[in-house]
Amino acid sequence: MPAAHSLLHLAAPKSVAPTSTLSLAGAAHLRLLPSRRPQRLVASCSSAHPDLAAFPNPNGLLVAEPAAAAPIDIDVATEAELRENGSRSTRRTKLVCTVGPATCGPSELEALAVGGMNVARLNMCHGDREWHQKVISSVRMLNEEKGYAVAVMMDTEGSEIHMGDLGGAPAAKAEDGEIWTFSVRSFEAPLPELTVHVNYEGFAEDVRVGDDLLVDGGMARFEVVEKLGPDVKCRCTDPGLLLPRANLTFWRDGSVVRAKNAMLPTITSKDWLDIDFGIAEGVDFIAVSFVKSAEVINHLKSYIAARSRGSDIAVIAKIESIDSLTNLEEIIRASDGAMVARGDLGAQIPLEQVPSIQQKIVKLCRQLNKPVIVASQLLESMIEYPIPTRAEVADVSEAVHQRADALMLSGESAMGRYPDKALIVLSSVSLRIERWWREEKHHEPLELEDVSSSFSDKISEEICISAAKMANKLEVDAVFVYTKGGHMASLLSRCRPDCPIFAFTNSTSVRRRLNLQWGLIPFRLTFSDDMESNLNRTFSLLKARGMIKSGDLVIALSDMLQSIQVMNVP
Repeated sequence: MPAAHSLLHLAAPKSVAPTSTLSLAGAAHLRLLPSRRPQRLVASCSSAHPDLAAFPNPNGLLVAEPAAAAPIDIDVATEAELRENGSRSTRRTKLVCTVGPATCGPSELEALAVGGMNVARLNMCHGDREWHQKVISSVRMLNEEKGYAVAVMMDTEGSEIHMGDLGGAPAAKAEDGEIWTFSVRSFEAPLPELTVHVNYEGFAEDVRVGDDLLVDGGMARFEVVEKLGPDVKCRCTDPGLLLPRANLTFWRDGSVVRAKNAMLPTITSKDWLDIDFGIAEGVDFIAVSFVKSAEVINHLKSYIAARSRGSDIAVIAKIESIDSLTNLEEIIRASDGAMVARGDLGAQIPLEQVPSIQQKIVKLCRQLNKPVIVASQLLESMIEYPIPTRAEVADVSEAVHQRADALMLSGESAMGRYPDKALIVLSSVSLRIERWWREEKHHEPLELEDVSSSFSDKISEEICISAAKMANKLEVDAVFVYTKGGHMASLLSRCRPDCPIFAFTNSTSVRRRLNLQWGLIPFRLTFSDDMESNLNRTFSLLKARGMIKSGDLVIALSDMLQSIQVMNVP
């Protein structure tokens, strides 16, 4: 259908008066007139005009078809939540779990999936490719055999300065006043006592006596006291725990020394091999560490496209350095999403700036229609303890309140003692804050930046903004969107309506990719360009499985016909 003559179909619920007028963003007004059949209202939109004129609908009411007419797939944990609590009580904020030694087994992965894990993250800093391949296979098997829809994210190591593997030890404790050796030399395990390997060959050359060396953003602090060839002698000034491959930053005169870091490549030779591995394994997301510019993101996306024609792999930019902040908007525009990696970011900027920068990144990502993950140290204490601190709960609440798309567990789920409990905390806090937001009617003014690249996209964008407003005013139970590539579902998610968004796609990979976006419940469903037929099948299938019921009020959209309908489930 040409963009200039897109149709905007509406079937009014019982609560909408036959001649009521609803205001639409980007259009003057939509006047609804009665059709030849009861409870049916239709309008046509000529996009050359700001006014929308109405005409009668020649079709009748929806007639449900047998459930066998079209199969439908949904994550089994989400289906159970819909049956138990109803659509309006489902969690909107998505949950990402880092898989590690504590959670890499099939039973542990299934426990995370049952608890609400939407995306499994693989940190390429740890483990070899054989280990990661086993985890990916376990996740895929979980999806295929148990009915989950967990997506897989591969996180590159990046080129920033970090420690080695501690000779196989799980951790090392640095005590106050101890003299440690940080060396670029390679050692055979076990390492000499109080010795750490550093991955950056220029480390001993770049540091100066008197510099402060921070481990993992300040989990331990050392002062450089002597340089001996490839070895740097450092005195521990703030005792703490050293973990394998922890990030290292060195400060001089109160500022982080970044000149050499800025010259290091964003994607190393190891990263490229890992990326090839991720492409071959068909991961859903590749997160790029220490992104410095949009050029890196564009280069990687071109590489993925060349290596895997038609690939749906999304590229996530990790914002974790001063260079990332300098080029923030261009990086986010180029990427398919962003991660606020607060741990490494907090090692390069003053701690007091982290909260405001997090809020800035979350807001910018939403404006540009890019999913955003808030990560690092959300529930750090739960690595060791079964309950979080109240400050950590407040931190999680703030991220949910900022309307971030997703929250991420790192060490809590990778090596923590209580990964399942940590996931429950994220889920329960998210649900409570989201419910409070709806109860208090905190409807945000939809002052979102125009992200359309064409006139047709502009129509879709305005339809989604209007649908979100209507969903809030009419208190609908769900918004249905039929989408092949996921774009219209993403536009709806950006609007953050009160109700959940049922996103129907015929692509398994698109379905998994939509798992990262706020409020979306992705289904795999074979559908056509005939909205009447699609709705008939969908209503029948969802009712048969107890996910909706007769009388529920829904809004239905399609990115194929750029249509919108409002109706009660028959």
